[in-house]
Amino acid sequence: MLRFLNIQDFVIVDRMEMEFVPGFTVLTGETGAGKSILIDALSLALGERGDAGEVRNGCKRAEISAEFDVSKSPELLAWLRENDLEGHVDDRSACLIRRVIEAGGRSRGFINGRPVTLQQLRAAGERLVDIHGQHEHQSLLRSEEQRDLLDAFSGSRELVQAVVTGYRRWQSLQQRRIAWEQNTATFEREREQLELQNRDLTTLNFSPDEWQTLKSEHSRLSHSASLLEVTQACLEILSESESASLTQIISVTSRLNGFLKYDASLKGVLDMLESAQIHLQEAVSKLEHYQQRLDLDPKSLQEMEERLSVVHAAARKYRIAPDELPNLLKTVAKQLEDFSQVGDGEVMAKEEVIARDIYFKLAKKLSIVRDGAARKLAQQVTAAMQTLAMEGGKFAVTQTPLDQGNAHGMEQIEFQVSPHHGLPLRPLAKVVSGGELSRISLAIQVITSKVGVAPTLIFDEVDSGIGGRIAEIVGGLLKKLGSERQVMCVTHLAQVASAGDQQWQVSKSGDPANGGNVLSHITVLKNQERVEEIARMLGGVQITETTRKHAAEMLRASGN
Repeated sequence: MLRFLNIQDFVIVDRMEMEFVPGFTVLTGETGAGKSILIDALSLALGERGDAGEVRNGCKRAEISAEFDVSKSPELLAWLRENDLEGHVDDRSACLIRRVIEAGGRSRGFINGRPVTLQQLRAAGERLVDIHGQHEHQSLLRSEEQRDLLDAFSGSRELVQAVVTGYRRWQSLQQRRIAWEQNTATFEREREQLELQNRDLTTLNFSPDEWQTLKSEHSRLSHSASLLEVTQACLEILSESESASLTQIISVTSRLNGFLKYDASLKGVLDMLESAQIHLQEAVSKLEHYQQRLDLDPKSLQEMEERLSVVHAAARKYRIAPDELPNLLKTVAKQLEDFSQVGDGEVMAKEEVIARDIYFKLAKKLSIVRDGAARKLAQQVTAAMQTLAMEGGKFAVTQTPLDQGNAHGMEQIEFQVSPHHGLPLRPLAKVVSGGELSRISLAIQVITSKVGVAPTLIFDEVDSGIGGRIAEIVGGLLKKLGSERQVMCVTHLAQVASAGDQQWQVSKSGDPANGGNVLSHITVLKNQERVEEIARMLGGVQITETTRKHAAEMLRASGN
């Protein structure tokens, strides 16, 4: 349940702090005082879209913080654990939600101090609070809303999702099979072409390593004559001619070595020359060894050129660079593997039948659950109608079969109503009276709310269009619901307000005509204050003692 709500600089609220209690709480006040702003602020904290226009004029940001007791909400606790959003280790029962909207339009959300997305805020909000707006009866006119409401009432959320998944699986396999049948000839042509390419490239037996070797060896073989010539010339210069470099260095070293006894400073020069001599001898040895390995082999060169020609021809054929041929072979092999996994039409048809049977089994199970829930919901709403000035009226949930079904099951759900005895059942969307529609909608909301997962229910002026004895009955319905869940209701009806276990008054101050800011405030009313507020709701501007007595009697009659 909601424990605490803090609102700062939101619309006409500068700062407002509220501590919430269990039971049925009513929020009352003059029109325009900001009663619904509280609902808007909480909705924003729970993931509704916001904009910079909701930041109070002249302020940098609006901030809404809400604290919930989630000790009796196992589904939410599990969700928080799965998303690593658990509360403080000392108090796992608390869930703190905060939403900030900057004047520039930027929005941020937090759960237990951790930044989250709007989608995560909404996911948490759906498990915490169920808000029924004053125009919600309009959404009840939509067929899909009626279906979702029946499924929620039946408690079949997991089965509904299984039906959706089963239907999508069946349709996917059906579409794959149809596409395969329509494109069998095309598939076969593509398969044959891929098999030809695979054989061609496999026979080529070409690898990246071979490509590097081919280029290197071809370059060496095609220049072997020049390499022999330059090698011989170098050996002549270094060691084989009469004035060879190695011979000259040996001569210089020998002559300097004879004079070393006369001047020891020549030792450094002599050491360098001896080192140079050693390196030259090693270089000559390596050149001689290289010369011996070099040979003029026209046959090997021809074979190398023929192999290169084959590789280049394949590259031109497939319009790629030679070194990309091995990757092309891998791609072709993968495509052939994919084709083999497509299977044949017979296998596809069997898989489709299995998926269809699974869907129909799940959908029929859902139909049975819906049938029982429809009778139960019809019975309870019909009973409620008898107390809401629709004596003799009847409510029904019709289920029109769908031959092939759809993602939502095997039937079309429609709410039908007969407002009074003797009138035929008609679709809820064709109920003419707005007052009757509002009362039926309220009855449905109250009844279906009992099976919801959210521990907190908020009704925002859902009692519009009713009054008198009916308003008193509505107040009783909400009070009874408050014994099971935390219920809050924004109301303008004294009969509903007097039924509340506690009452808050929303008021505004400030005169914009004289340059003052309009601000909204909230006050928790005590006994006599409740009498005054309910008397105001009954009597308007002039409150008499008679009105006060009437207000006090209404409170006593409601057990307050």
